[in-house]
Amino acid sequence: MKLLKNENAKEYGKTLYGFNIINGLEEESEERFESLNPSYLKDKVATFPLSNENDVEKACIAAKNSFEKWKNTPAPIRGQIIGNIADLLIKNKEFLAKVIVREIGKTYKEALGSVQEAIDTCHFFQSEGRRLYGQTVPSEMRNKELYTYRRPLGVVGIITAGNFPIAVPSWKIIPALLTGNTIVWKPSEDAPTVAYFFTKIMQEAGVPDGVINVVNGTGLKTGQIMIDMIDKGYFQKFSFTGSTRVGKIIGEVCGRNLIVPSLELGGKNPLIVMEDADLDLAISGALWASFGTGGQRCTSAGNIILHKSISKEFKERFLEETKKIKIGNPNISNEVLYGPMMSERFFNNFLSHYEIGKKDGANLLYGNGRITSKNKPDNFIGDPDEGLFVWPVIWDNVDIKMTIAQEEIFGPSVNLIEVSNIDEAINVANGTKYGLSSAIYTYNPMYMYKFKNEITAGMSSINNSTTGAEAHLPFGGNGNSGNNTRESGIWVIDSYTKWQAVNIDLSGKLQLAQMDTEYIQEKEDLNFDEFLKS
Repeated sequence: MKLLKNENAKEYGKTLYGFNIINGLEEESEERFESLNPSYLKDKVATFPLSNENDVEKACIAAKNSFEKWKNTPAPIRGQIIGNIADLLIKNKEFLAKVIVREIGKTYKEALGSVQEAIDTCHFFQSEGRRLYGQTVPSEMRNKELYTYRRPLGVVGIITAGNFPIAVPSWKIIPALLTGNTIVWKPSEDAPTVAYFFTKIMQEAGVPDGVINVVNGTGLKTGQIMIDMIDKGYFQKFSFTGSTRVGKIIGEVCGRNLIVPSLELGGKNPLIVMEDADLDLAISGALWASFGTGGQRCTSAGNIILHKSISKEFKERFLEETKKIKIGNPNISNEVLYGPMMSERFFNNFLSHYEIGKKDGANLLYGNGRITSKNKPDNFIGDPDEGLFVWPVIWDNVDIKMTIAQEEIFGPSVNLIEVSNIDEAINVANGTKYGLSSAIYTYNPMYMYKFKNEITAGMSSINNSTTGAEAHLPFGGNGNSGNNTRESGIWVIDSYTKWQAVNIDLSGKLQLAQMDTEYIQEKEDLNFDEFLKS
């Protein structure tokens, strides 16, 4: 690890001079890029290699060469290493959280939760090292035994997003390691620093050299090179969290190589509030779902669907509570609900959505672009001119067919849509091409039943936010939100293993199933009709 002076922002700490990690060694590249603090753009958090084709190919070869040894390491031993990772994450939890706050602008509370998610994932999968069960299957032949075994796939390519820079990577990396695969990981260009420290923790925990390899860089350059390596035959599995557009490209490349990818993509998540809802609970849940993390979650609420009988009251109270939100620099205050946009590209994309809403004819109920010293909410904390801060946005009089209701807006923006009944509410909720997360606020058992049964999203909450996940529950979506694969829990193990069927014939002769099977024939036709005759 190499540290540099941070002359323009000494109060934030030093600048990390980071490296790729290939075959256990810190590696340079020909070019570098910078990671900036989005709350204070003068703060250079780190500088990392902008990996080229040679770097990525070297990492792929290291992973390939390490596979056989790691695959043959007993699964309970691999599980123990996962347990070691958990212990080190616990010891470094506060440090990692502070890095996340500085690097991507999460609040400290959320950053702690993100690290805890990785800890929970490790604890769950540590014990799975003793439960990678196969089955014994009865044979139709005599003196013959049948078995099934889980086997690792090989080298896994992983690309992750920056909004959950340690939680989401852990969902992929930990089960992939546990099941005996080796990895080439490209972290988000927005969060390379916390990825570097996470990798150092994995090395310290006992992950052998070459089993986890990290190549840094932008999505446009290094990410594309990673995708190109699929066609070159380096990956037997690919896992991606990011935009739907890139996910479709990865899916196409994997398809022609007969690889099943894991794709966790965008969302336009509906939150329904019915006429019997507890409005206090619904409003608090809607505020968090819409504006928590600055709306920079794939599970953030995009469309709030309101029963017309409570619509007026909800809108008035929701607007009132939105105006009370504390926004600002999370490095200097633990009171803010959300901080800056993670990067300039997300910031610019978010600002462009104002024109989409206006063109659709939606009513801008609240929101005023970029937050500056001359254009800021009364309760802003810090200096808005130093970072990438934006107002929360509420669009009213929205129709589900509008572009603003159909496209993911990655940021603190939400639409209000009125409906007349539960059937219309569910139809509107299902009215986009996405299908990730969803929520309903109601105490009517039939509403709950219809919602659970008819919603097309992969995840559903009742009287809770659209956001949030637990390490032992499947996470993922359908349609433009993913390809029906799931992260987390026992279900993800299927994504990183293949089944092997084994039969052992002890008879000493060739036995042909279906042809030599000793099927039992009926002895005679039974006739009980005489019993009923007089």
